[in-house]
Amino acid sequence: MNLPQLYNTTLSEEILEIFDDLHAHPELSMEEYRTTQFLKEKLTGLGCRVKTFGDDPGVVAEFGSESPVVGIRADMDALWQEVDGVFRANHSCGHDAHMAMVLGTLMYFKKMNIRPKGTIRYIFQPAEEIGQGAKLMIKKGAVNDLEYLFGVHLRPVQETKNGHASPSILHGASATITGKIIGEDAHASRPHLGTNAIEVAASLVNELAHIHADPLVPHSVKMTQLQAGGTSTNIIPGQAHFSLDLRAQTNEVMEHLIGQVQRAVHTIAEFFNVKIELYVPDYLAAATMNREAADIMAAAIRECLGNDKCDPPLVTTGGEDFHFYAKKRPGLKTTMLGLGCGLTPGLHHPQMAFDRKAILTGVQILSSALLKALDAAN
Repeated sequence: MNLPQLYNTTLSEEILEIFDDLHAHPELSMEEYRTTQFLKEKLTGLGCRVKTFGDDPGVVAEFGSESPVVGIRADMDALWQEVDGVFRANHSCGHDAHMAMVLGTLMYFKKMNIRPKGTIRYIFQPAEEIGQGAKLMIKKGAVNDLEYLFGVHLRPVQETKNGHASPSILHGASATITGKIIGEDAHASRPHLGTNAIEVAASLVNELAHIHADPLVPHSVKMTQLQAGGTSTNIIPGQAHFSLDLRAQTNEVMEHLIGQVQRAVHTIAEFFNVKIELYVPDYLAAATMNREAADIMAAAIRECLGNDKCDPPLVTTGGEDFHFYAKKRPGLKTTMLGLGCGLTPGLHHPQMAFDRKAILTGVQILSSALLKALDAAN
């Protein structure tokens, strides 16, 4: 069905006002309590069945009744970064726009008196930026009985033109491994009596450079943090903390990289006769293409923007915890809309800006995709 246009309506102004409010009140990962309350009030006012989780931020709401059940998810958290010389929470990844779009689909259905042929579940998820929110929502049972789950993410101009959209974002896998080098301090004049943790870390960096994987699959391993020593410059530090960032376009290569990092750390620890503690959390999964979900999203894009504005699936090296849903719940059909919006200079830049009218385009596309998914599941 061709849905009524949203542009230049009172509803479009209301949706953009919601974005402005969310943008003005950014909150960090697992601290999105004001955002949770704001969304809860909006969803309740729109007649949804609403569920929150006590001490944990996040909201799940339902519109419609009975099966099938399809879902749509928006992330809620902001980043902590320096903006105009001051460190503060800042929505520089578009999560405020994602929430406005997802809530906007519900507002659109209500305004146009469109009743779904089944149930639409709205998932507003905390803590995407630290890779914990999707796992929390899974634990809370938010996706147990879903047939389809859709997400959305703004795309920078380097990837997608304004007015274009992609039916699937194929994020890579990413992991953060942290470690602690445990040696002995020594006087700077007697280096033979201790172990220089900085030298250990430098050797580890060199060892990481020799990690190899399939050259046809983009991947990287690098040290991104190193802290050693105190204020005294005449002490050789025996201890250091470090962080490693790992990227891979497939889950298989990511698992290979993690194994090679563990092997490299073991080798360096033995050579220097020190202990290196390593913490290896669950990594952000790479996207796996679900053709059915992507085809539905592509049809929605073509309906709203035209055939020439529907781009191919977008391959990007960034990570996204949305893909945990498919990894942890095999059989769930997922895809993430990549929305062109004139975004510059780039995601996570403190001065990130985009065409606000693209939010309305996203509402239109996502609304169409939800209805098409319900038709496909019936």
